[in-house]
Amino acid sequence: MNGIALAQSVATAAYIVAALLFILALGGLSKQESARRGITYGVAGMTIALVATFALVIANGALVPDDTTAFFGVGLLLAAVLVGGGIGLWRARVVEMTGMPELIALLHSFVGLAAVLVGWNGHLYAEGVAPELAGIHHAEVFIGVFIGAVTFTGSIVAFLKLSGRMSSAPLVLPGKNALNIGALALFVALTVWYVLTPTLGLLIAVTVLALALGWHLVASIGGGDMPVVVSMLNSYSGWAAAAAGFLLNNDLLIVTGALVGSSGAYLSYIMCQAMNRSFLSVIAGGFGIEAPRADTEDHGVHREIDAAGVAELLRTARSVVITPGYGMAVAQAQYPVADLTQRLRDRGVAVRFGIHPVAGRLPGHMNVLLAEARVPYDIVFEMDEVNDDFAGTDVVLVIGANDTVNPAATDDPSSPIAGMPVLHVWDATDVVVFKRSMASGYAGVANPLFWRENTQMLFGDAKQRVEDILRAL
Repeated sequence: MNGIALAQSVATAAYIVAALLFILALGGLSKQESARRGITYGVAGMTIALVATFALVIANGALVPDDTTAFFGVGLLLAAVLVGGGIGLWRARVVEMTGMPELIALLHSFVGLAAVLVGWNGHLYAEGVAPELAGIHHAEVFIGVFIGAVTFTGSIVAFLKLSGRMSSAPLVLPGKNALNIGALALFVALTVWYVLTPTLGLLIAVTVLALALGWHLVASIGGGDMPVVVSMLNSYSGWAAAAAGFLLNNDLLIVTGALVGSSGAYLSYIMCQAMNRSFLSVIAGGFGIEAPRADTEDHGVHREIDAAGVAELLRTARSVVITPGYGMAVAQAQYPVADLTQRLRDRGVAVRFGIHPVAGRLPGHMNVLLAEARVPYDIVFEMDEVNDDFAGTDVVLVIGANDTVNPAATDDPSSPIAGMPVLHVWDATDVVVFKRSMASGYAGVANPLFWRENTQMLFGDAKQRVEDILRAL
């Protein structure tokens, strides 16, 4: 038994080191310049955690020869690491940056499903729990299953919406808010009942309830709020992991889950501020958020421009701001955009990028794309840093952005995005919008910017149009 205690002590020490590395990883990811180092810390921490866990299982099997289940556990653990690692490496190599948001949502679903399985295991094998701790154990099982099941189906819906396999429009059922509140109230009542009388039927009931609630919560949220949903589900997956850590008596899972859960919740709060959304309304499944209405207003006639015309505008410009959006990611236009940026800077033009906090469908999506194309960090600015400078800007290139540059957010109190902070690109002398058509954006809201007097539309694939401008220059 002393050998087992020693192995557990070594594993605990390794878990502490891994937890510290995870904290350093979060710190590194807070800035573009240190993001690569942050990822390295995270990989190192996870490697230490896996090795320590694997070594602990082996030690338990070696030190307890009569326990054949320990050796069986070693084989299962090794198989799980190899299969999971292989799938992860394969997906990481083949996924496009445009597919990253839905991939992350799908990965969150695995965390939720794991928490559900751990919770069920805690119910089925609870004989060794001390009588004085039975109530706490039952509460951990029930809450862990509930959080995990909500995360699982919620993440599946987010994956379906982000990948276009499901409509991005919010699901508006009669009394949807009452359904959500009623489900939470029922969960509380079932939790008390289960703690007093832990039966399999109650566990089945809460699993079904949570699966339905997770589906309804995310289905009720419109496409315009999906970046917040991804961050919110990240938080849910963290709390699900922490709940699993309590059941498994694993300190690292508890610490890591708390880190992910709290940081994801804070990021969701920041993004809600950037979108003028109530944090509570979003996590409640779109409470009070109206579905986008059809646009029947006659905006007049828009103006079009060709690549040669844009090149002429850029030749005479002294300052240019580029505001990218998800359309740039879809077209993979970040590389020619980087070439255009360098060409203009060589001509003495002051070029900057204005990034909205929720540009794309994932926090930091545009920053990663620009870093991938080796755009210098010092010319990439957040919305608040560049918004006051548009009035003194000669040309703004809106490449694939839509809702984040919509003046209806400031001019139309009845708009579904009213009050949402946006990039004030219309204050510039000339605005060129790169778009495939005049269709509305992901939030389904018409954009009056397209019909403004100082706006011209450049239609077509963003990558091809930028390459055409480069040739014209």
